[in-house]
Amino acid sequence: MSWLQERPIPAASQAFIDDQIARLADALDDPNRARNETVREFLAELVYGQPYAQLEQASPMAAFALDSNNVTFEAEHYVATDQARFQPVKPLLWAWKVVDGTPFGQAMPSGIAFRRMLAERVFGRVGSNIKIFPGVEFSVGYNVLAGDDVVIHRNVFIDDIGGVEIHDGASLSDYANVYSHTHALEETNDVTLKRTVIGRGVRVAYHATLLAGTVLSDDSLLGAMAVTTKSLDPHVVAVGIPARPRAWKNRPNPDPNPTVDARRDAPPEARAGNPAYPVKKTSGK
Repeated sequence: MSWLQERPIPAASQAFIDDQIARLADALDDPNRARNETVREFLAELVYGQPYAQLEQASPMAAFALDSNNVTFEAEHYVATDQARFQPVKPLLWAWKVVDGTPFGQAMPSGIAFRRMLAERVFGRVGSNIKIFPGVEFSVGYNVLAGDDVVIHRNVFIDDIGGVEIHDGASLSDYANVYSHTHALEETNDVTLKRTVIGRGVRVAYHATLLAGTVLSDDSLLGAMAVTTKSLDPHVVAVGIPARPRAWKNRPNPDPNPTVDARRDAPPEARAGNPAYPVKKTSGK
C-alpha cells in the first residue's frame, strides 16, 4: 500500500493552474518570441503583479533582475558546456530558480506541474509523471535523461555536464548530489566527463553523493550520507563513505533482464560488488 494519498484542490483552482501553465508553455514554444522576454513577463506578473514594462518604469532594479540576459550561470563559464544547447534552456532555468522561491513554486499543485513543464523543455529526455520538488538545481539541464515516475526531492543537485541518466521509478531524496565530472588531483583544470547512471527503481537516500561515472543498478539503494566511489550491482543496499554493499534485497523473482546492471554496464574498476565486502541477505522489500 502506498504511503501517499491524493489531496486535490478545488476544481476551479486546478483549472486555473493548468491554464496558466499551458499558456506559458505555448509562449515558450513560440519560435517568434524570445524566451527571455516570455520568462521576464511571466515573472513580473507572478512576483510583482504587473506587466514587465510597467515594472521597468516603477522599479528598474527589480525588472533588471528578472531578465535572464542580465545574469550568467556557472555552467556558462565551463569549456565543456555546449552554448548552442544551453542558451535556449537558460531562461527556463532562471524561471525555475525564481519561481521556486514563490508561493506558486512552493505549493505542490502548481509547483510540481510548473517544473514538469519546464523539465520537458530543458532535459534531453523526460518521461511521464515526473515529480520535482523545490530547490533542485542542475549544471546545464540538457544532459539529464529522466524516465517515467522519477521523483527528485528538495534541494537535490545534479551536475549533468557529463550526462546523468535517471531511469523509471528512481527516487532521489533531499539534498542528494549527483556528479558527472571529475578533476585530476594534480591539476584542477584537468577535467574528465563521466556519465552517471541511476537505474530503474533505485533509491538514493538523504544527503547521499554519487561521484562521476558510477552506475547504480536497478533496485539498488544508496544509504543516507553515503558516497559512491564504485558502482552498485542490482538489489544491493550500500552505505558508508565510501559506500560498500552491506546487504542484498530479498527478491524471490529478480528481473533477469535489468535495464541497468553494473555488471554489464560499468567498467570493472567502477564496480563495488567486491566479495571482500561483507554482504548478507535481508528480508522484506
